[in-house]
Amino acid sequence: MMRTKCSRGISPTLALLVQSSVVARARRSARDLNIAAVMSRSHVLKSCHALASRALKAPASQPRHFSNLPETTIYGGPVSQSAVKRFTLRQLMQKYAKKEPITMVTAYDYPSAVHVDQAGIDIALVGDSVAMVVHGHDTTLPVTLDDMLLHCKAVARGARRPLLVGDLPFGSYEQSPQQAVDSATRMLKEGNMDSVKMEGGIGSRVAAAKAISEAGIAVMGHVGLTPQAISILGGFRPQGRSSARALLVLEHALALQAAGCFSVVLECVPSPVAAAITTTLKIPTIGIGAGPKCSGQVLVYHDLLGMMQHPHYAKVTPKFCKKYAKIGEVINSALEEYNREVTSGEFPSGAHTPYRLENNQLDFFIEDLQKNGFHDAAEAANKAALQDEAVDSLLKKTSVV
Repeated sequence: MMRTKCSRGISPTLALLVQSSVVARARRSARDLNIAAVMSRSHVLKSCHALASRALKAPASQPRHFSNLPETTIYGGPVSQSAVKRFTLRQLMQKYAKKEPITMVTAYDYPSAVHVDQAGIDIALVGDSVAMVVHGHDTTLPVTLDDMLLHCKAVARGARRPLLVGDLPFGSYEQSPQQAVDSATRMLKEGNMDSVKMEGGIGSRVAAAKAISEAGIAVMGHVGLTPQAISILGGFRPQGRSSARALLVLEHALALQAAGCFSVVLECVPSPVAAAITTTLKIPTIGIGAGPKCSGQVLVYHDLLGMMQHPHYAKVTPKFCKKYAKIGEVINSALEEYNREVTSGEFPSGAHTPYRLENNQLDFFIEDLQKNGFHDAAEAANKAALQDEAVDSLLKKTSVV
C-alpha cells in the first residue's frame, strides 16, 4: 500500500508526544550529569514548545492523489491529500444514500476539465465519445487505449476536485479478464484516473468487470444503448422498449452490480425502465437519455454547450440533450470577426502591438540594415517605428485625459 507524507506536518497529538519525550530525555540527562539545577523545567518546556511549533508549521505538500486514498486517519497520517477537497467514492455513496442527485459531465482535455472542475460537477468522465466530438469519427470504435490515455492525462491536470472516470475503449478489455485488468491498470497508473468505465452486461464484459474490481480498481458499468456494440445494435437506437428487452437491461445491470461495479450508466432507455432498475439496484444509476428517475445524470460536454455547428453533427445530436448554451455560435462569430479584421488590416492595431526596441537601438538597427544593403527593409522599419511613435503619443494623451 502506498504511503504518503503528511501534508500538514505532524498532528497535534504527535506534537504532544514529541514534547513529552523531549522532557523525559532532558530530565534523565540532567539527573545523569547532575546539572538539574541549571536546566529548569521552564527552559525545557520552552524548548519543547518551540520544537512542536516548528513541526506544526512544516510546509504543506500538495501532490495530486487518487480520490480513493483515505481522507481521514486514526493513526496520525495522512490527514489531507491537498488543499482541494476531492470527491471520493465514499462521498458518492453518501450522496446516493441521501438521495441527492449526482452530476457527471464528459471532459476530454485540459480546458474542458478546468470548466467541469470549476462548475462543481461530481464526476468527470473521459469518455470514448472523444472519438466523435473531438476526433471527428462517426462512431466511438476507432479510438485506442493510447488515445484515451493522452486525453485522461490532460483531464487529470485540469480537474482536481471531481471523481475521474476513464472509459475503456473498444478492444481494450473484451479478449480476457487479464487484458481488462491490464488496460484498467494503465488508466490509473498512466492516465491518473480514479476509476474506469466499461460497456455491456453479459459474458466477457461481466467477467472483465469482476476481474477489474477484484484487482482493486473501481469500475463503473454501462447498459442500455452501448455505442461500442453498434455493429450488432444496427445503429444508435434506444433499448429496452419491450417488456422482454427491458427485463434484459435490468438483468445486465444486476450482473454488473454483482461483479462489483460501484455505479451503472443507463443510456437511452424509457423512463419507467430506468426507474425500475434504479429502484432494484443498491448502487447509483447515472442516466443519459433515461429520464429523471436515475440517481444522477450525465451529458456530453460539447452537446450541452451547443459547441458543434456542423450540419452533420446537428443530425446526430441526441434528442435527449438539452443545450444550456450556444457556444458554437459565439465561436463562429468570433472567428469570422477575426478573419474580417485581419483581411481589412484592422488587426493588429497599435493597441495590440506593444513591443519596442530598446533605447537608442532603432537608429543602430536602421543603420546596420543600410550598411548590409537592406535598404527597403530599413525604410520599412523606419515607417513602422513612426507608426509606433504615433500610437505611443496618442496613448499618453489618452492617459492624461
